[in-house]
Amino acid sequence: MTKKPTLLGGISIIAGVCVGAGILGLPTAGAGGWLLWSTLALLLTMLVMTISGWLLLEVLKHYDIDASFSTITRDLLGKHVNGINNLAVYFVGAILLYAYITSAGLILAGITPIGRHSASIAFVAIFAYAVFHSTRAVDRISVVLVVFMIASFAGGIFSLFSHIDLSLAFVDIDRQLGWFPYALALLPVALTSFGYHMSVFSLRKYYGGETQAQKAILGGTLVALVFYLIWMSSVFGNVPRPAFAPVLAEGGNVDVLLATLADIGTTPLALKMLSVFSAAAIFSSFIGVGLGLFDFMADLLGFSDDRPGRAKTSIATFVPPLLASLFVPFGFVLAIGYAGAAAAFWTCIIPALLIWKSRQRPDARAGFIAPGGVAGVWLVGVFGVVITVLHFMTVFGAAPTPAL
Repeated sequence: MTKKPTLLGGISIIAGVCVGAGILGLPTAGAGGWLLWSTLALLLTMLVMTISGWLLLEVLKHYDIDASFSTITRDLLGKHVNGINNLAVYFVGAILLYAYITSAGLILAGITPIGRHSASIAFVAIFAYAVFHSTRAVDRISVVLVVFMIASFAGGIFSLFSHIDLSLAFVDIDRQLGWFPYALALLPVALTSFGYHMSVFSLRKYYGGETQAQKAILGGTLVALVFYLIWMSSVFGNVPRPAFAPVLAEGGNVDVLLATLADIGTTPLALKMLSVFSAAAIFSSFIGVGLGLFDFMADLLGFSDDRPGRAKTSIATFVPPLLASLFVPFGFVLAIGYAGAAAAFWTCIIPALLIWKSRQRPDARAGFIAPGGVAGVWLVGVFGVVITVLHFMTVFGAAPTPAL
């Protein structure tokens, strides 16, 4: 008897994809707006990104259970838009896998006697096999990794969270209205921190419909939001705002942030626990993004869902990022600067366009309907355009720079 997929597994997949090691960089991105504006930015982004995932589910109700981005975009928006969208989806997915493989290889090489190349290959072989095997295998591994992330995260920030100083967290509250422009710098980073959308298609297929997938998306984004708000509150409630100047000067280097936390009395054990959390987050994000890209590539390339077809999909999904990591290990640093704009395109703008076309169908009101109505669609689409503009402003140094 086949076991029914659990809601916890789906929530863990979504949360695991969202909460990557990038969480450690959120305080740097939000330092200009500080805690008040950062909290509002994260709440807004979580709302928008949750609705955009639901919009994709509503579009998918009209298609076969194996359908992914390529099928629905080609059908509703045409082959030219579909081609651009496919490039954007693959670019973001492959770049993320490339970055995770490089980071995981370095982590494993540091704690085992094998070299970085061998560590990277072993890492991909193990986790790619789980994706090849089944979504249920990813479900089980994701639950374990999320539990491990929660435990290590709690151990790493317990001291910080229990010593939050509200006078630091809400410093100069009367002046904070003027810090709104600086908070805009957080929005592109926040969008990528809720970028689970590649997994929407996998979850819908896994559950055999939209209802459970909708609940898993909401649960996963809520878990991610809790992680982010606890972390931001813990940092901003312990580190004086001017202390972020050296971190910003180093381009947001996480090592500099951790050194700053060490200077205010964070114990070496707590810092090690944060490093463990970072590793667990990388592993969890890899397997979640890998599953989403796997199903996207299967749909795009027309590979079957039997073992030979899944083997071909695995090669197409995981081998190119692995080779890039082995031979050009840090090339992703440049490319990932543009991943945010590409992600905004296919996680916000495209879903809004897809639902606009889908709701013109005669049977549009049958089955699953995403909450939010027309206002939700406009919110998602406009948010995507704004994020794209802000992202390029940041890349080209045109975004407001706070004077801490």
